Amino acid sequence: MLKRSLFILLIFPLVFNCTVTEKPEFLGLDKIKVINSNFKSITLSADAMFKNPNDVGGKLKTDDLKVYINDTEVATIVSDEFDVPSKQNFTIPLVVSVATDSLIDQKSLGGLLGSLLSQQLKVSFKGEIDYKVFGYSSSYTVDELQNIKIKL
Repeated sequence: MLKRSLFILLIFPLVFNCTVTEKPEFLGLDKIKVINSNFKSITLSADAMFKNPNDVGGKLKTDDLKVYINDTEVATIVSDEFDVPSKQNFTIPLVVSVATDSLIDQKSLGGLLGSLLSQQLKVSFKGEIDYKVFGYSSSYTVDELQNIKIKL
């Protein structure tokens, strides 16, 4: 009985001193860039930046993050679960390859030709990144737009 009471007295402060008061903070997307481009495809990358003030981690996952180029939806990013480190800033790499023929339709042809001539694309990421820890879950809304340079 004494061992059990001692065990409870030692474990109780450890469990309740852990910080789990808030979800990690989504700081935004950074380093949105073209990492490869040719006439067949364009590969884009971005870093989703977070800050976790908690003593525990959790998991982040994106199932439905849409990528738009010149206002045309061209891809969806689906990622594996990412382990959230405790008490630190961290990034999740997002990479997507887009076939250039998916950029061509009647309404966006003029915008695509203009982009190719100016060597700039209007890229946006829209959707959600999901966070889970100890049965608790929440989502971060992503809505980032950036003009980026391309080289074909």
